[in-house]
Amino acid sequence: MSSKPDKPSMLGAAVRAAKQASKPDSSATDKPDKEVNLCVRVPESQRRWWAAQAKMNGTTMTDIIKAALAAEFGNPPG
Repeated sequence: MSSKPDKPSMLGAAVRAAKQASKPDSSATDKPDKEVNLCVRVPESQRRWWAAQAKMNGTTMTDIIKAALAAEFGNPPG
């Protein structure tokens, strides 16, 4: 009878090492804010126009809206 190779245990060790390496440090307490939806009702024709313009300029409406709100009100402290 031959003994089983050590590959399963080596694989298990590799998986455990990868899991440990992927865990964030407990000292890292700064978590980015969770992104949430922001709804704005606008006429459909304007939305289509703005979406097309954003795509032609290589940006997104989300980026433009975020920039406009930050320019108008600034960002929260912290």
